[in-house]
Amino acid sequence: MPDLGTYADAVLSAYAVSILLLVALVALTLWRGRRVRSEMEHAERRSGRDG
Repeated sequence: MPDLGTYADAVLSAYAVSILLLVALVALTLWRGRRVRSEMEHAERRSGRDG
């Protein structure tokens, strides 16, 4: 690990926040994708189409 000196806390906390935001965005994207897929399947069943 490089020597960050007096900025170590700021740099490491910025990395931590960035990683948390990326994880949250990926989780939100996966959750919304599943929800949309479920809604699409439901709409296709209602319309009577099999694909």
